[in-house]
Amino acid sequence: LAVGWGSGMDAAWAPSPGGCELVQSIMDCTGRWLSSIPGNLRGDTEELYLDDNTIQVLGNASLLLYPQLWHLSLTRNRLELIEPGAFLSSQGLEVLSLTDNLLFTNYSLTAAALSALPALRTLDLAGNQLREDMVSVLVSNLSSLESLSVARNIIMRLDSSIFTNLTQLLELNLERNYIFEIDNAFEGLQRLQRLNIAYNYLPCLVGFGLTQLKVLNVSNNVIEWFLTLESDDLFELEVLDLSHNRLLFFPVLPRQSKLHSLLLQDNRMSFYQRLPNGTSLANVTVQFLIIDGNSTNITTVRLWEELCHSNLSSLHLLDMSQNQVWGLPDDFLAQMPSLTHLKLNQNCLEAFHLSEEDPLAMLTELDLSQNQLVELGVKVGVGDILPSLQLFNLSTNRLQALPPGIFTHTRKITTLDLSRNRLDLCPQPGEAESLPCVDIRGVETLTHLSLAGCGLQGMGGRPFQGTSLMHLDLSDNRQVLSGDLAWLQDLVLTLQVLSLRNTSLSSTAVDFSALNSLERLDLSGNSLAAFPTSLGRLRLRSLDLRDNCLPALPPDVAQVPLGRSLRELYLSRNPYNCCTLGWWDALQQAEGLRVPDGREVTCSHGSRALSPGALPEPVLQSCRWQTADLALLYLVLALPTCLTLLVAFVVVFLMLKEKLLKMVKSRCGVSSPY
Repeated sequence: LAVGWGSGMDAAWAPSPGGCELVQSIMDCTGRWLSSIPGNLRGDTEELYLDDNTIQVLGNASLLLYPQLWHLSLTRNRLELIEPGAFLSSQGLEVLSLTDNLLFTNYSLTAAALSALPALRTLDLAGNQLREDMVSVLVSNLSSLESLSVARNIIMRLDSSIFTNLTQLLELNLERNYIFEIDNAFEGLQRLQRLNIAYNYLPCLVGFGLTQLKVLNVSNNVIEWFLTLESDDLFELEVLDLSHNRLLFFPVLPRQSKLHSLLLQDNRMSFYQRLPNGTSLANVTVQFLIIDGNSTNITTVRLWEELCHSNLSSLHLLDMSQNQVWGLPDDFLAQMPSLTHLKLNQNCLEAFHLSEEDPLAMLTELDLSQNQLVELGVKVGVGDILPSLQLFNLSTNRLQALPPGIFTHTRKITTLDLSRNRLDLCPQPGEAESLPCVDIRGVETLTHLSLAGCGLQGMGGRPFQGTSLMHLDLSDNRQVLSGDLAWLQDLVLTLQVLSLRNTSLSSTAVDFSALNSLERLDLSGNSLAAFPTSLGRLRLRSLDLRDNCLPALPPDVAQVPLGRSLRELYLSRNPYNCCTLGWWDALQQAEGLRVPDGREVTCSHGSRALSPGALPEPVLQSCRWQTADLALLYLVLALPTCLTLLVAFVVVFLMLKEKLLKMVKSRCGVSSPY
């Protein structure tokens, strides 16, 4: 329940006579299995929520007792009919939600009831199985409406007769219908500012001319073409979402607009000025055949002049990810001086060139990940290139190096992702020019660096000298910890997050004790057979030890500084010994410590994998024997042997007693009494 209460509201929810909950003049009767509107609620109720009930009919007398009602919600009922006089006593009703009901059954009578609401501003008819003709009847007399939702219905085609009288409409939601055709349906909506037609079946949008519209969402359709009317009129359009369609070309946008966000993610778009084999298509034209009623119009457009018609000077966000772009047209980015976010990830780019002609002085985020980049070209002159860049994502490409000195022109960069590229970091300054590498030394603003899966082998020299790295990801580099680890010394004062996941770490030789600022450490996916003792002195907040070979943790792990500072500890998928779980019991009692994967932690006893929190009694007894005092154990083992030998000696003695006595007497000459 979302209700906008005043800041001075200090009343608490209290039960009302109808079993509902009341706060001030707001009545909540959600989920009460009501089949009708209660008649014993407070007469001054202004907002009434009857969601998730079983009301089928809203009768003429249902709301007579609540004349001050301005907000009514009947979402998710079984409403089939609103009788024509139901709202006669609720002339001040402004917000009405009828979502997820069955209004298609008696829509004409319901329309008569709605027509008696002169002040209605917001109406939600989503999920009522309504066709377009039903919608036309339901809203025909609602000239006061400012917001209308008919989402999740069965509308297929829109024409000029549907929304004829909605002259005050500001927002229209048509998403998740079956719309495949729109014929002048919105031309009469002169105040419309937000239009949502997402998740439909529109094949194209040709002749777009809604100059007053500010936000247009036509994502998740099957659109192949988006063409704006050739006009010098100023379009108020600020946000255009064409993502998840089948666009073949960059959309033809208004010549004059206020567009600041253009979303083109997940299409089939490419540029064809030059093909990969070197063929030029600069002079190739495309003809659009536009059939409007009995008139036919043919529009001829040169492939590379349609961009010139579009004014992109106000664009801040351009998302062209998940397309088929292998190269950008000349001066394409030069048209976007205000661009702050550019997403070109998941395309087919093999090269990307930056120069002073495309300064992108405002760009703060550039995402070129998951392409096929082998070259990042920078034409360096006297001016800056990407001077405002803060986040640069180049992951999952085929880069081996970056242009020397590239980061001297990006004076604000904080985050650099180079993961999944086969590259090396530049070692000592004298070798930087002779070896293909990436030089980040001296980049003081850099705080986040990802080098995961780069095939790094024993970083020599001091590749992080002069940086202020706080987050460093070296995971999936099997040889990165081989050789000299002196590179850690440049990170001891600033590093807070370090990932060494899957780096073949198998010994405790790496000394972490100098990393006093470290807060999060990931050592998962390695071959640690013993807990690194140097960790005990750190004050980590998060430690990941999953997928190692640890039989146990130190018994005092909860008492050392590490145990007192830890708030998150991952331990699963290690071969812990069920008979040495004192550390586990100590962790369970540690205050403030959370083990998110605690249910996945198991220990081994013989060939069995058991939960450390529920060991069977036979296993506990077996463990007691294994952990008992050895002297006592030896005594217990030796005692039966000694007793056996003693008994055997006594038996032998008794059996040979008479013979021994005769032998003694015969030798001593003493007569026998026998």
